Amino acid sequence: MSNVPRITKGSCRCGQVEFEIASPPLITMACHCTGCQKMTSSAFSLSSLFPSAAFSVTAGEPVIGGLHGSTRHFFCGHCMSWLFTRPDGMDDFVNVRSTLLDGSQSFQPFLETYTAEKLTWAVTGAKHSFSEFPPQEEFPELLQEYASENS
Repeated sequence: MSNVPRITKGSCRCGQVEFEIASPPLITMACHCTGCQKMTSSAFSLSSLFPSAAFSVTAGEPVIGGLHGSTRHFFCGHCMSWLFTRPDGMDDFVNVRSTLLDGSQSFQPFLETYTAEKLTWAVTGAKHSFSEFPPQEEFPELLQEYASENS
């Protein structure tokens, strides 16, 4: 096995903002909360969690959009694609919109959150479902399970 990190590239709809990630995802998710439904204009948002140190914007200047609070949602200022989120209190991680990544077909959601708010007809195929977020004490086990299934 090579020690060279896998580089995954991504971009917004118009291509003005590009980014790359030098790490496999820690976990992949679908969120059914009404906030994500509104920000995506869809039934749920798809995201992949990566270490912040592995993520870099390589072209363009993302702007803050969505909620303007301690959790920061970044968008392309031109096409307004929702690019990534830096969750409050989780500075070591970045949550990237999976559909913006090259090879997005391979980022199937492993878990889904906020199923209590999901549209009844929305189906993701996620292996684990939670009515809100997974309990914090379950997250290490979920990360380990995802890693073992996707290595």
